[in-house]
Amino acid sequence: MEQPPSAAAQVIISVIPIVGIVMGAVVVFFYLLWNHRQKMLLIKTGNYSRPDFDLLSFSLLAGLLLVCVGVSLTVFLAVVQGFNYTLLGGIIPLSIGVGLLVFFGMKQRSRAA
Repeated sequence: MEQPPSAAAQVIISVIPIVGIVMGAVVVFFYLLWNHRQKMLLIKTGNYSRPDFDLLSFSLLAGLLLVCVGVSLTVFLAVVQGFNYTLLGGIIPLSIGVGLLVFFGMKQRSRAA
């Protein structure tokens, strides 16, 4: 017969994920703090320039990635589970990706006109 794990082992197993989450939160906190201080110092010295964000390139990349993930998940879930509510796991990223690609196409047309 197997013996159940001791109480000390159960406590240690319960504490390990908590410590990991707390340490991760501390790392993220200090990254955000130091990044904020760096930007404030750059603004005070006059060396700060806003980073450029290309919305069209982002929407194209995210749209293509989400369409590919959505199509593969939709096909896989349709084959494995059939047509039921689990299929939404693939249809949702597929529809978001199609929406981003439609946005990209509309912005490209409005720029060309």
